[in-house]
Parts: sequence; structure tokens; C-alpha cells
Amino acid sequence: MEGIAKALEDPGVIEAITGGSSGGILFSMVTWADTPSFVIPWIRIANKADALAAAKRVRSLPQQGGEFTCMTRMLRSANDKIVPQIPAKAARIIIDVSGDGPDNCNAEEPIEKVRDELVSNGVTINGLPILLNTPEDSAFLPKAVPGGAHPLEQWYRQHVMGGPSSFVLPAQGYGDFERAIRQKFIVEVSDLASRHYSMTASQR
Repeated sequence: MEGIAKALEDPGVIEAITGGSSGGILFSMVTWADTPSFVIPWIRIANKADALAAAKRVRSLPQQGGEFTCMTRMLRSANDKIVPQIPAKAARIIIDVSGDGPDNCNAEEPIEKVRDELVSNGVTINGLPILLNTPEDSAFLPKAVPGGAHPLEQWYRQHVMGGPSSFVLPAQGYGDFERAIRQKFIVEVSDLASRHYSMTASQR
């Protein structure tokens, strides 16, 4: 939460959001563990005051508890309930997914099915995996390749990212999350030629 809040307060992020021809973005936020929670409904960020107010709101959110990482359920909720609530005609929709592990929830449907449905509905999904040493997740992750990407980064590339110009930008642990989410906002918003609608989905 603190990393997302600081990113929204960053002058470079604010300039990227407010400096383009669109004049701002719509932003919402979901937290999840066992179940998703739509903690910030769609709000408009069009100036510095809006960005600082959004940061304050993010910072005040309680940490969500739970035993599992039910990413598929979160994406299903985003597709069925959150994206349809965008209060304007969307020129582009981006979902940012961040978390420290793969889906380990024995979902009722494959995560790829939900991702592909979102993409077919015009959504781009970008990933921000938080890379940790988590042996308990080994059964859900690809095997590490010497000199290759971290297994969780590989998993995000294979199962999460999708849509036009999608990408994965990892954070090297929680301490690097602020840098990664700030860079991610700037890359996404600066690359837009028209209006941008963003949903940030953050595990726990």
C-alpha cells in the first residue's frame, strides 16, 4: 500500500498522468488474498490534488488477510464486476497485477481462460511480481533456469500478462516495490495517445 501511495505522490507519475492530451486517468484498486475486495471504486485523477488524495486513500486501506493467493478469482471479479463499472467509454483499460506468489487456490477455471476473456474484452494486463525466495510455492512455479528469469516472473509472463503492449516488470523484493510500481505507472501512462483507465490489483 505504501509503495502504491508513494508512486501516486511521485512528481514524475503525476506529470505523466496530468501532462498528456487526455488530462488524467480513471483509477480503481482491488486487494485480494482468498477473495477480492473492491477497495477503491473508480475515481478520476486529473491533477496533483487528485493524485495526493488518491495516495492518502490508498495509504489508509487495511491490510487484507487470508491464506491463499486466489488470483484467478480476482481476475474473474475484475472482468465481471469492475471493468463493466468504468464510468466512461474506455479508450484503453489496463489492469496492473502485483503479488508475491502464483495462484495457489485451486480455482474453478484456468487463470489463462479468465485472462484471455479480459483481453478479448479490450483489457491489457501487466504484471508486477514481487520476487522472493518462497519454496512453498515451488509446486506452482516453473523450474528455475540458470541465468534465466526468476520462476515467478516466468509464471507471470506465461499466465498473467496479456493484451496489446502488455509487459511484466518485477520488483526485487518488497523494498523495491515502490520503484517498480512508479516506473510501471510512468511507462503505462506516458505511452498513451488517448484516455487511460487503470485498475491496480494488489495481493493482500
